[in-house]
Amino acid sequence: MNLNPMYITFTLYIVAVIGIGISAYLATRNFGDYILGGRRLGGFVTGMAAGASDMSGWLLMGLPGAIYAAGLVEAWIAIGLTIGAYFNWLLVSGRLRVHTEFNNDALTLPEYFSSRFGEYGLLLKIISAAIILVFFAIYSASGVVAGARLFELLFEIDYQKALWLGAGATIIYTFIGGFLAVSWSDSLQATLMLFALIFTPIAVYLSLGGVDEVNAAFAAASSKVGQDVTSLLPESTSFLAVISAAAWGLGYFGQPHILARFMAAENVKTLVNARRISMTWMILCLLGAVLVGYYGIAYFDAHPDQVGALQGNSERIFMALATLLFNPWIAGIILSGILAAVMSTLSAQLLVCSSALTEDFYKGLIRPNASQQELVWIGRLMVLAVAVIALVLAQNPDSKVLGLVSYAWAGFGAAFGPVVIFSVFWKRMTALGALSGMIAGAVVVVLWKSLNTGLYEIIPGFIACSVILVLVSSSTKVPQEVVERFEKADQEYKKQANA
Repeated sequence: MNLNPMYITFTLYIVAVIGIGISAYLATRNFGDYILGGRRLGGFVTGMAAGASDMSGWLLMGLPGAIYAAGLVEAWIAIGLTIGAYFNWLLVSGRLRVHTEFNNDALTLPEYFSSRFGEYGLLLKIISAAIILVFFAIYSASGVVAGARLFELLFEIDYQKALWLGAGATIIYTFIGGFLAVSWSDSLQATLMLFALIFTPIAVYLSLGGVDEVNAAFAAASSKVGQDVTSLLPESTSFLAVISAAAWGLGYFGQPHILARFMAAENVKTLVNARRISMTWMILCLLGAVLVGYYGIAYFDAHPDQVGALQGNSERIFMALATLLFNPWIAGIILSGILAAVMSTLSAQLLVCSSALTEDFYKGLIRPNASQQELVWIGRLMVLAVAVIALVLAQNPDSKVLGLVSYAWAGFGAAFGPVVIFSVFWKRMTALGALSGMIAGAVVVVLWKSLNTGLYEIIPGFIACSVILVLVSSSTKVPQEVVERFEKADQEYKKQANA
């Protein structure tokens, strides 16, 4: 393994994020700092962190790979995500920020559910924490797989060694610095991802020669596969497939690692600015990811001799194009964007799992009077524990990043999404309604996945959770103090939003 500019670039990047972790360690004074940064994040960091923690390795590997394999029809995923993210920021972010503060200053989603509904608090906390651990173990494994793919290609090492290298740096800085390290590094990582996703599709387009050459390559590719790869609605595509792709947007309302960013913001006004920053960044990144896969179709049709760079895996499309089109120094920066995507989301997931285990299980069930310092160190140990589980789940070298993400995304979206939405809008929602809806959403996702109907499991799961939640809440009584607390939180939200 010869030293080259790409290795140097990667090393500098990893050293930088570990340095951020050390700085965050020095700023961490208690468990609230370690889990939510003391609720003092500004608009820029909140916006960039929410975007970076959302867009994992699937953005630079899974989505471009899906576009490359099936054509522009897969862009419905990006369209659905954009719509879902916008409404999550607009409708949920500010309200959740205020409601979590009014409900025992909740640091985690399970703790919020436990405090919000007044009854069955312990059961709500345990069930929601268990859902987080199950689906985040799968989600974290997707990040480990993406990182391993990158290190496997770059350093020409076997998959098992690449697993540990890919996850190692993320584990280190999350372990050391917690939420502040994750959020501060997300700003750097989001910038790298944006750079990579703007310049790569431009480079691919320019390498093809011009409009006529690009159109000719697309026509040839469409002829080979028997459908128009340039159409959002090719004739062979079913309505079910389009709805399933667009339905990814429903998942945003239930993602704990994204909702945690809302909870950590300084105030409601901060979230307005954060929304503008995050949505601008997200649209540019999703567009870039779609174009990488899209122009990649034309590029490899025009250069069939270079298809071997994909090694038979469409999810390598971004990495292959970066190494083929850029000199090693620029390629190192571009490929660091993949590592940034992996690290930003994996670190957020590890931290959310750690918070669920520490706050909701350890403190809630074992050591209610644990000191702040003890909780911080237990939180760090839980980061390591969850990381080991993710590494075990990622052992299969044939794992697909997008497949792992889609399952976990559906699980969270269906189990938590309706519960979160109704909890900040409907004062009549009850503990039994929340609990039954949560369980129904998670169970339907698991069962529907096994049926292979072609309909994305988040749709029936989201509907089941919503319907059960409303029916059970309507037939059960809500405590008066819960209604009063909701009304106070709602008034405070309106006050801050209109200030």
